[in-house]
Amino acid sequence: MSIRLDGDKSATVPDRVRRILRGPRPERVPSLVGTACTVVGLLDIAAGVFPRFRHSRMHAFAEVLPGALGPFAAALAISAGVLLLLLAHGLKRHKRRAWRAAVVLLPAGAAAQFIYRNSVIGVLISLALLWLLLRHRGEFAALPDPRSRWKALANFFLLGAGSLGLGLVIVSSHPAKVVGNPSVAERLEHVLYGLFGFEGPVDYAGRVSWTVGYSLGALGLLTAVTTIYLALRPEHPAARLTTDDEQRLRELLARHGGRDSLGHFALRHDKAVVFSPSGKAAVTYRVVSGVMLASGDPIGDVEAWPGAIERFMDEAKAHSWTPAVMGCSETGGEVWTRETGLDALELGDEAVVHVPDFSLAGRAMRNVRQMVKRIERSGYETRVRRVRDLGDAELDRIRRAAADWRGTDTERGFSMALGRIGDPGDGDCVIATAHKPDTTDGASGADSAYGDLKAVLHFVPWGTDGMSLDLMRRDRSADPGMNELLIVAALQAAPRLGVDRVSLNFAMFRSALARGEKIGAGPVLRVWRGLLVFLSRWFQIESLYKFNAKFRPQWEPRFVVFRTTRDLPRIGFAAMQAEGFVTLALPRPFARRATAARRRPCAHLEPVLSRR
Repeated sequence: MSIRLDGDKSATVPDRVRRILRGPRPERVPSLVGTACTVVGLLDIAAGVFPRFRHSRMHAFAEVLPGALGPFAAALAISAGVLLLLLAHGLKRHKRRAWRAAVVLLPAGAAAQFIYRNSVIGVLISLALLWLLLRHRGEFAALPDPRSRWKALANFFLLGAGSLGLGLVIVSSHPAKVVGNPSVAERLEHVLYGLFGFEGPVDYAGRVSWTVGYSLGALGLLTAVTTIYLALRPEHPAARLTTDDEQRLRELLARHGGRDSLGHFALRHDKAVVFSPSGKAAVTYRVVSGVMLASGDPIGDVEAWPGAIERFMDEAKAHSWTPAVMGCSETGGEVWTRETGLDALELGDEAVVHVPDFSLAGRAMRNVRQMVKRIERSGYETRVRRVRDLGDAELDRIRRAAADWRGTDTERGFSMALGRIGDPGDGDCVIATAHKPDTTDGASGADSAYGDLKAVLHFVPWGTDGMSLDLMRRDRSADPGMNELLIVAALQAAPRLGVDRVSLNFAMFRSALARGEKIGAGPVLRVWRGLLVFLSRWFQIESLYKFNAKFRPQWEPRFVVFRTTRDLPRIGFAAMQAEGFVTLALPRPFARRATAARRRPCAHLEPVLSRR
């Protein structure tokens, strides 16, 4: 007889017993071991830093955990704790190198437990975790993340700052043993000397000075060793689009580029690509903070999309990256969720204008019509041309103007930005420019380098009969309404260019903003709209929606595809990094060098997410 349990109608008591006896499922072992390393690491650090902890009931329990070496070895306890904390995240992400380091550290901790304390329980716990790692070693096969020498510099500053803060706690955690009343500056000086292995100005009674000195020296040595390791290990730079990959993508776009307005943005040079086994489809992506971030729909034949998606997921699993897709269409979202079991959430709407239906006539277009007429009466002229029809001198002037007119210090863009103007292979792109001859607005000498150029719009091809807005840049001294003027000029010139549809800006949470301002909207929707309006002060959420709505577009929903809800904050942060809204700045000398490189004529130009 079998008895069914509440909450699990398909499982019987014997089934549950067998599950318990089998232990944790293999896919949960990395998370279990990583969490254990985090807890043990924190307890080790507490045992090494706080004297009272070493005489508390909690420490009596902590002493038998892996890595805890007792009060007489505070320096080793702190080192072991910091190392375990550093390894915990890698173990949770199935990283092979973290597994190797843990396999070395745990036996060392077990040996220390036995030699210094003769702790059989501590040895057994260490060996139990080691057995889990060895038994499930196949779960720890993730390859290293893309990296560069900057990781060593980042480790030096971050771990050094952490060692400095932890050192201040160590120096201040023995108030009863301190000789005199040293100031904060003297304590800080003592920490700095101690990290380099020298005695500082703070004195202690008894053997406390040895404990503090060894603890600070261990932190300094740990910072130096990890920095040297990161600096000398083989470099694995982030993947880039090769010339061959770009050529294959262009061939796919030539046959299937009309399906997705974001297709041409797959040609960004800072993206990598995986192809389906047949080569008829591809997914482009970029890895940011452990998130494998794809954008738009897969490129190529829809029937071959599952093969490319499978390769994408295999690559994510091989490196233990978090898979995510930003800005895919409804069709793309259906294929992604069906083939991978991922979930999808509506992110916003893309504004698409059908050229045959566009007209400035009518009451709905009165504001745009009046603005355009006013600007034209002020003496502005517009020109809309293919990139291949521009001369080198004019193209260079447009590049420099777009770079200098960028509204932020950081170049922005990823999912809906090409990141360059005028590459030899981008001759089909369209540039709309605004000019004001015989200007008398007192332009500075820096602006005169651009002649009468006042604003630039750049469009990328969308198949053979469409184009998608890439960037919008204008001279800040020009009259308001330059963007409206150039969009109207581009739409009016579209028939001459053989363009029937134009994709404009992407409006995040457009439907929530539209429904929230209507009569009868519920309180939850009104609160959500109020929050979006508040965030619009920094992210142009509401302003983009209203700007797009001026041109009476058709709204096409776009989605974010993700694995679990708990991944959404991480995916959102990675997307903001990719788009340039969150920047991990380099030290000032290196930042100046990077800025100078961006200002060279051949530097890539990355617009903001809104393409404005």
